[in-house]
Amino acid sequence: MQAKNISSSVKKKDHDGKVSGQLAYIGDVKLDSMLYGLLYRSPIAYGKIRSIKLPPMPEGYMKVGAEHIPGANFVKLLHQDQPIFADEWVHYIGEPMFMLVGPKLDILHGLAAAVEVDFEEHPAVCTLEEAIALKDQTGVFASHEFGERMDVIQAIEATAHRIIEETYETGYQEHVYLEPQSMLGIYEANGIRVEGSMQCLYYVKNALISALSCADDEVRVVQSPTGGGFGGKEDFPSLMACHVGIAAKAAQQPVMLLYDRHEDFEVTTKRHPAKFNYRTAIDDQGRILSMTVELFLDGGANAGLSPVVLQRALLNSAGVYRIPHFHAKGYALRTNTVPNGAFRGFGAPQSFAAIESVLGHISKDVNQDPIAYKRSYVVRQGDPTITGGRFKDPVLMDDMIQDLLQAVDYAKKRTEFNAVNKHNKRYKKGIGASLFLHGCGFTGSGERDHIRAIVKLAKTAGDRVQIKISNSDMGQGAITTMCKIVAHELELPYDDVSFPYPDTRVVPDSGPTVASRTTMIVGKLLERAARKLKGCWQAGAAQEVVEHYVHEQMIPWDEAAFTGDAYPAYSWGVNIVELEADTLTGNVRIDKVYGSFDIGKAIDEQIVKGQIDGGMAQGLAYGYMEKMTSKLGKIQQKSISDYGPPTSMDVVRIDSKLYDNPFAGGPYGAKGVGELPLTGGAPAVQAAIEDALQLSFYHIPVTPELIIDQLSKKAGD
Repeated sequence: MQAKNISSSVKKKDHDGKVSGQLAYIGDVKLDSMLYGLLYRSPIAYGKIRSIKLPPMPEGYMKVGAEHIPGANFVKLLHQDQPIFADEWVHYIGEPMFMLVGPKLDILHGLAAAVEVDFEEHPAVCTLEEAIALKDQTGVFASHEFGERMDVIQAIEATAHRIIEETYETGYQEHVYLEPQSMLGIYEANGIRVEGSMQCLYYVKNALISALSCADDEVRVVQSPTGGGFGGKEDFPSLMACHVGIAAKAAQQPVMLLYDRHEDFEVTTKRHPAKFNYRTAIDDQGRILSMTVELFLDGGANAGLSPVVLQRALLNSAGVYRIPHFHAKGYALRTNTVPNGAFRGFGAPQSFAAIESVLGHISKDVNQDPIAYKRSYVVRQGDPTITGGRFKDPVLMDDMIQDLLQAVDYAKKRTEFNAVNKHNKRYKKGIGASLFLHGCGFTGSGERDHIRAIVKLAKTAGDRVQIKISNSDMGQGAITTMCKIVAHELELPYDDVSFPYPDTRVVPDSGPTVASRTTMIVGKLLERAARKLKGCWQAGAAQEVVEHYVHEQMIPWDEAAFTGDAYPAYSWGVNIVELEADTLTGNVRIDKVYGSFDIGKAIDEQIVKGQIDGGMAQGLAYGYMEKMTSKLGKIQQKSISDYGPPTSMDVVRIDSKLYDNPFAGGPYGAKGVGELPLTGGAPAVQAAIEDALQLSFYHIPVTPELIIDQLSKKAGD
């Protein structure tokens, strides 16, 4: 069966396996003669390894380290600064030094406890503040500066009515995917096969080829069913794949590496902590004349993806606003802490939390309603971007804001809340909003110059079609979405199209599963491939068609100058949150959540609804619940209960609405949806807490402890 409207929902391809619990994750796999790996990690933040003394190894057990790496001892990504095994210096607590391998995990733990390592410790940089103070000495992974000339800004500031400055900070965020990181390396006669939980098969394959110094056909990477990623399985799995690949080659047996939740929390990448310094010149009517921002990201010990996370953070530092005379500069800095990496939103959630806070505070300062004030600056179709690009497609934000204000009866609600708060000494009600966007796909010309995606469709003699792409389904619904696109274009029954978990031996490189690109970029390629196949369809014959990425015409992107069109399309969102704050305990109870989204066209409304609900829950929690801290370079939270993500009891019904605004460059008009819904949660909840308590906050998460502290200061305690 095939629905006429592609947005109509269908049963997900992986529904039965997941609902029944029968779908096997990599940790469920047991092979004959399979060994386990246990990583020995640095217990210090920075130092030189003087000596390592191992206990006697029982038969069947071995140490695997840098001496077993036939190729380069670094994870192939952007910079060559992340060792696979640290063999001379260690740069953060938890850095892998070597792996113990053997058939029994309990024996491996006993052996690891008996290892003796002598270090020469050196002073470590353990906080972002220290890194900012020492950035000229300790290292800058990347920096960019762009926008209005500073002499122009200074001239404007010299005649401005007022200059308003705000420093804003965001903390770590942990992915909390359902399935911890896991990887299996298998030694085969013709090479190494690695299977595991991952988002980017060819990142993993390229890292393995570099580490194993082998030919392309000697490495095979297979995605296993993946229990969530949120960016946490973008860059990190390459390190684990190198560990099991090298170990499997050394032992000539399969080697499984499974992290438990504690290990996953302590050593895997997180959302970058960030600090922003905004400076805004306004006139005597409260109108913005100019704005500058300086932002800093804590990259951790290795560059990883920090340089590109910094790019997206900077590109979103003006939010959805048409700010006159905007200037930005930013740095991704090195610290001796766990490396930070990709996370849903990729730097944008930090920037939107900051700019929404800044404009909200300015609106209060000039005695204007925050939504009305922000609305007056929202960009429109044809406006320039902050990099000199152009918002070339229709921007529906004004309609989305107006519709949502009417839906929640905003003016009436504010009056009611004010009346309630006047008489209730303990519980205070508040309402807050956020306006946001997400640039879809890779920044600038990344798709054309670096990814160069290729897709294939293979038709069998039985007239069934198989999708061959390297993109991962990690729970977001890619398998179902892609099958729907191909089936719809070919006018085939949905059940006649399949999308097996990808294997680099049979699928081309269609790019990583990141940047909200899978549906828009890869889905468009599949739509075109299906159209091509339809044009040459021969019933009863096996056929294969290939389609290559074609770059859309844009204002050319100059990465050095940071000018041009950063993205081919933008998705847009508006969130409103209603809540109640307890002034005695500091606890916050969210009562209602509303969201309006323009994602072009929904390929499957139920899947999109799932992305919206999950993303908004993750974004709201980033704003007031989830707190992760590092002390002297060591992550303090060891479990989910230590960290505090929301449970089902914390998430209320989310009223969301989609706006049709088809984008010609996406399949059936679809734009990116994966990252957008997370972005607006934190700033909306912060604005609502501020409205309830009539306080201003300059840091997320706004925890009960922070609320009590601010209330105490307000009361003069």
